[in-house]
Amino acid sequence: MLERRTNPVGRAATARVARATIGGLRLAVLDREQTADFMVEAVYPNRRINRPLYLTSANGEVLSRCSTEPMTDRLFRAADLINADGQPLVMVSKLRSPNPLPERVATTDLFHNVARKAEELGLTFYLFGANEAENKAAIANVRRAYPALKIVGHSHGYLRGDALRAKVDQINALAPDFLWVALGVPYEQAFVDEFMSRLGNVGVIKTSGGLFNFLSGSRPRAPRWMQIVGLEWAWRLWLEPRRLFWRYLTTNPHALYLLFNRTRSSATRD
Repeated sequence: MLERRTNPVGRAATARVARATIGGLRLAVLDREQTADFMVEAVYPNRRINRPLYLTSANGEVLSRCSTEPMTDRLFRAADLINADGQPLVMVSKLRSPNPLPERVATTDLFHNVARKAEELGLTFYLFGANEAENKAAIANVRRAYPALKIVGHSHGYLRGDALRAKVDQINALAPDFLWVALGVPYEQAFVDEFMSRLGNVGVIKTSGGLFNFLSGSRPRAPRWMQIVGLEWAWRLWLEPRRLFWRYLTTNPHALYLLFNRTRSSATRD
């Protein structure tokens, strides 16, 4: 996929969305409800662009990795829209930008905004990612929460080679309005890069990180106050110290440096 700045189709589809450069990445200046509205509008025939609209999200770890990993940077810059899924990004934008990010758009919360609208409008979901048990548990909970939501299919993400290609073709044949891909950074972005051309019947692809773990109930959200003050990472570290300690030790200080040194004081719609 081309970077958005050299991709006229993606630029035209998202031209009305203001952006601000925060920590080196250009992020959408939208709140969660506005993002959900934008996603819903994008799936209607008069707004389709002959390929899925591709949305992803950035937090401090992503800023750090994009700064040091050229391939990860390329994958993120190919997105049609990048949301701020990190409260520190929002907080710094309010200090440094005259048109700051209005709020954190966490995919874990955004999913429910979109689900409520899709349930009302008859739009369809496909959930791809996580392991088989997590995926099934997530689907069961979503169906209980949104009984009228049309989920046309779901699959775990542990597929490779011919099995993966066959699954992608199956997803395309089902033509979901929204494809939620939860494989983790940068694998979910690489999935979009590789298979975008085979998913022309899909309306919107939203990369989703650990979304299904929260939907399944296997991973609890941080207390609300920790989310508000930008300490959700500390909650996750407390839950998974072995997996996350080194990651946060290396990326958090670097992300803070980037936030204060690669945040521009203006927002644009380009």
